[in-house]
Amino acid sequence: MGEFVSVEVEAGVGTIRLDRPPVNALNNQVQAELAEAAKEVTERADIRSVILYGGEKTFAGGADIKEMAARSYAEMVTFGTALSTSLSLLAGIPKPTVAAITGYALGGGLELALTADRRVAGDNVKVGQPEIQLGVIPGAGGTQRLARLIGPSKAKDLVYTGRFVKAEEALALGIVDEVVAPDDVYAAAHKWAAQFVNGPAVALRAAKAAIDGGLDVDLANGLKLETQLFAGLWATEDQANGMRSFIENGPGKASFEGK
Repeated sequence: MGEFVSVEVEAGVGTIRLDRPPVNALNNQVQAELAEAAKEVTERADIRSVILYGGEKTFAGGADIKEMAARSYAEMVTFGTALSTSLSLLAGIPKPTVAAITGYALGGGLELALTADRRVAGDNVKVGQPEIQLGVIPGAGGTQRLARLIGPSKAKDLVYTGRFVKAEEALALGIVDEVVAPDDVYAAAHKWAAQFVNGPAVALRAAKAAIDGGLDVDLANGLKLETQLFAGLWATEDQANGMRSFIENGPGKASFEGK
């Protein structure tokens, strides 16, 4: 457990919790602790799905600007690489992940939320990539994951203007997937994550690898990747149990062991 980032586990759902008041700014220590948290939830067999959460007030307000402003170019190359690597570790967690967004997800905070498979937001949240207002650009996935998620034209509008986007527009753009009352954000995220706790963990990992890996290559190679991952699941107990249950009892009644 880090000073600012912790991993909490309840009934198979792991929560990566940021707690650096007042706005969970992402400094050197936070990015390092996020990397360790990503490794922990990846390795722990008792964690079957993951929630990214910044608490009831704010998901993450962005990078620590005071800390960044004093850095040299060489220092920012090192920090930027480390932050991008930490967020890539979160994006690479081979389990279903969901960001529970409260308050603000701005700059590095939105980049953090973009690492999740799904985003649930309160109806009062604001998201955005305001780095251009500081004379810089997003440096930890904001120009890449956002463009892949909502398309280059919409991403360019947000990055070029640096404007804040309210929950309703964020939902329409596809930045978030579900909008609920502010007090219900974590519960809604937990409800989504909990449905995978007793699911076929190896197949879920393969599904994530196929979708994410396919986006990085052309269609032909994406289809090859899909076929390899698909066929590989015949080496799992879950495949045998799932198909046996379907034949004997019909669909949706299988019990999975996650292996």
